[in-house]
Amino acid sequence: MVQLYNLHPFGSQRVVPCKQEPAHFCCGQDVLFVASTAASCRVEAFAVREQGRCEALGSFATLGPVLRMAHSSAGDYLVTIEEKSKATFLRAYMNWRCMSAGSSRVCVRMVGHKMEESYSETLKEQMSVVEMPLSDPPLCISCCPVNGDLLVGCKNKLVMFCLKYRVINQNLTVLDFERSLILHIDNLIPAEVAFCARHIAITTELDVLILKLELVQQSADRTEQCAQGVSAPEEAVDGGVKDESPSTHPLQLELDEFIICQKPVELLGEESKLCEIPVTLESTELPTEDTKHFQVQYLLFRRFAPDQSPFGFCEETKLHSVQLLPVFQTGISATAYKETENKRKLLSLFCFFSLPHVGYLYSIGKLVELISTYQYSEKSEQAVLTPQFLHVITSQSLQCFTVRCSAAAARAEDPYMDTTVKACPPVTLDVCTLRMQLFIGPRAICHFKNHIILLTKADTEDITERRKPTRRMLSRKADSIKSRTNSESEPGWNLYIINTVSTIQLYREMVDYSRTYENVKTESCIHLLSEAHLLVRAAIMDPYFLKSDEKEDLLRAFRESCAFLGDCYSRFDTKDYHLALPYYRMSGLSMTEVLKRLVSEGDEIQTYERGLIFYLTHSLNEDSNEELSKESGNKVLQIFYLTDPVQLPHIVCSPSMRNVCPLTAVKYLQKVEKMMPSVVLTLTKASLALKMGDLTMYEHEMDSYKETTLACGFIGQPRLLQQRKEGIVVPTEFAVHLKETQPGLLVAATVALYENSKIELEEADTFFKMLCNSSENTIPQLLVDFWEALLVVSSQEEILQELLLRVTSQYVWRISRKQLPETKPLKTTEDLSLLCSQSINIASALPFLEPLTEADSVGLTIRVLCNTRLGKYEEAIDQLLSRCPGAAVCYAQHELKGDNQALWWNKLLPELCKRTRLTGNDCSVLISSLKETLSIVAMELELRDFLSLLPEDGAAAFFLPHLLHCSQKKLLT
Repeated sequence: MVQLYNLHPFGSQRVVPCKQEPAHFCCGQDVLFVASTAASCRVEAFAVREQGRCEALGSFATLGPVLRMAHSSAGDYLVTIEEKSKATFLRAYMNWRCMSAGSSRVCVRMVGHKMEESYSETLKEQMSVVEMPLSDPPLCISCCPVNGDLLVGCKNKLVMFCLKYRVINQNLTVLDFERSLILHIDNLIPAEVAFCARHIAITTELDVLILKLELVQQSADRTEQCAQGVSAPEEAVDGGVKDESPSTHPLQLELDEFIICQKPVELLGEESKLCEIPVTLESTELPTEDTKHFQVQYLLFRRFAPDQSPFGFCEETKLHSVQLLPVFQTGISATAYKETENKRKLLSLFCFFSLPHVGYLYSIGKLVELISTYQYSEKSEQAVLTPQFLHVITSQSLQCFTVRCSAAAARAEDPYMDTTVKACPPVTLDVCTLRMQLFIGPRAICHFKNHIILLTKADTEDITERRKPTRRMLSRKADSIKSRTNSESEPGWNLYIINTVSTIQLYREMVDYSRTYENVKTESCIHLLSEAHLLVRAAIMDPYFLKSDEKEDLLRAFRESCAFLGDCYSRFDTKDYHLALPYYRMSGLSMTEVLKRLVSEGDEIQTYERGLIFYLTHSLNEDSNEELSKESGNKVLQIFYLTDPVQLPHIVCSPSMRNVCPLTAVKYLQKVEKMMPSVVLTLTKASLALKMGDLTMYEHEMDSYKETTLACGFIGQPRLLQQRKEGIVVPTEFAVHLKETQPGLLVAATVALYENSKIELEEADTFFKMLCNSSENTIPQLLVDFWEALLVVSSQEEILQELLLRVTSQYVWRISRKQLPETKPLKTTEDLSLLCSQSINIASALPFLEPLTEADSVGLTIRVLCNTRLGKYEEAIDQLLSRCPGAAVCYAQHELKGDNQALWWNKLLPELCKRTRLTGNDCSVLISSLKETLSIVAMELELRDFLSLLPEDGAAAFFLPHLLHCSQKKLLT
């Protein structure tokens, strides 16, 4: 793998026209602040235009020499730590842009000072300096890029000031701060802090601690507790160390005579609580209904040993350049900073910090993990992280390294990443050096947008060498200005604005450079193209992307980079060959275009790698609207015959292969059949025979297997029967032919497809309706045949009930309308007796029976069956006695058994007697039924019980034979 690509990320450089030697500097949205050395105690402001041109906006005096400074884009304020008379002061400069309009008025006020309206009106036209007194000297500062809040590091504590927008009147809103929270951290002196989206990174000389302030639900009885809440382990609240043996805790100090060494350690996530650095929260804002209450979550703790360096012991080993880098949702503009938290969704957060020879980049999200380690060629002075690069200065050079932030953020944003749909180079991709640009005496660096600000200061002995043209690695623009008050006493310093080249330009250079490795170093080629892809992806994820002049060019480059990576994974023999598919999909290329890129015309000896086969297999197996030409289709047949012949039947059945020559396809399939015959292959040949109109060949192929085997064969390739167009299942020519010649096979095959999850129930409905040219509301008999066949084999209760209701509804519709099926049903009534079975849920079927009346025999039969299934035997008897009394005794003999037998004498016998009395001797059916019922009851009951059931007004001659039979049954037994 190539470690140094020697590309050209740095473009032109310009000299910032500072009047005094810079001591500190920082960047804003479009501005550069430069604080001079102790002599002048001033800050100069420069507007940064295109190509890094600087325009002086003015300057303002500070209280004393600036020790630290930072600018906040949210609120557009500059905050400084200044020194005067050996005391340090924290000040924020608001409305500083009025200087460029010529105003020199300055208002100084204390933080939180209540401003009268008359006093505030003057703030519109003058710079406002906000003094922020602290009980302890401020050591370091950081502004949150999301909301503009300020974090100040002091000995053993951090103080948070919230940025407030105070509305004075309709025409005036004034920025102010409110001291809202103090984090007390025992035994910690922060060297640097970073603050972003309630995440805090703190470094000392050798320790790194990352915390997150979490909002908590506040109840009335916990107000005081949360204000003074402790989020560290209880045993560490007082700052003491629990007495443990060295082996029981990772941070236990070891005593070896007079030398005390702390072990290097890394604690991630929940484990970082074990760092024994207690954090106590103290709320200092005035309580209101909107007061926010926080608790601390530990995210990471890392401790380094003083000599932890690959270059041996170094007395100056200490951490520097801690930074939190946010990455927001793609394409969301960040113009309204007052509503920033609502406007922008934070996708990922990254933390960078560095030792002199090694840098570390962590992802701070749901998981806290180290994603990159940077080894420098020499001792670093300072480093700055951007979404696209890591820029590091050493004593002799400015170095540019690749970063993996966009790869991690892409995965946080898109759940379809790392699937067959989308891909992104891995977060673990090796980092590399893009450029090592020589400079004399780099001392400090910062970055904003596409500019790097670099302070250099050469030693006296370097001045002569510095004037040699061969040492000038970058050209100065002709209109650059360099101004000094005393060049003799202050030799050798320069403040440069280095313009990094456009993303598109560097992307093109990476792509061109990758071609040198195409045929010699496959992995290097893929690596460099992955770098190019991540470069463009990072640019697209920039919040200002939607307003970028390069928007269309970047999108075009993104698709092109995906195509290049798809080519690599298709052409090269790599373990990640499967990535050809998602990258080609993201490129927007059609299969035809991909084939033109990869397949040489007339090259019969060309070899095809796994990546291409993987891409083609998945693409052809999808329901695509793209149809390959006859030539391209035949080429695809050749490719699969040479590389993966077993797939050939499936490839032939692809909708994209509609234009392929059927005769050519048959010849390839015949060759494959000699090696590996299969039912799917036979069915595919049969479908091609139909396409050619060769019925003899078709019948020969279909006679090769039994019908049951053929039905199961369609499971292996459902597209032989149905294909999808715009998401709708459409029957094939093969299915149409089977409908006319072998409907049973067609239904059996569709059942097999359903049982193997190859087609849904609703899709089968559409399939049969289209096949039979039925309207949306018409149910063809072939569909009913499918339902009936599925009822026999299905074992899913929910599906059974659905099918039973559908079939019941269809039967009722036909009965009520006396409509015969348009084709002969495949099953007869002997095969199915739905309402008598134990499968159907009668209660749910009743609404479908409404069209049936009891007037005809069918309606009466169905309603009696339903009442019987529901246990309503008395209602069933009443229905039969009213409509068909001759069937009452037959019904009783079949149904009134066991627990229901008592209905013979308690229900049926009294009813028959009653109805016979009313009709007299005119109803022979009732009399016959009554005699048969008396015979049954006489056999079942005792004589006394039988007598009690007989009517008092009955004719003795009629009942006497049954009484004698009842009295004699004991003698008979």
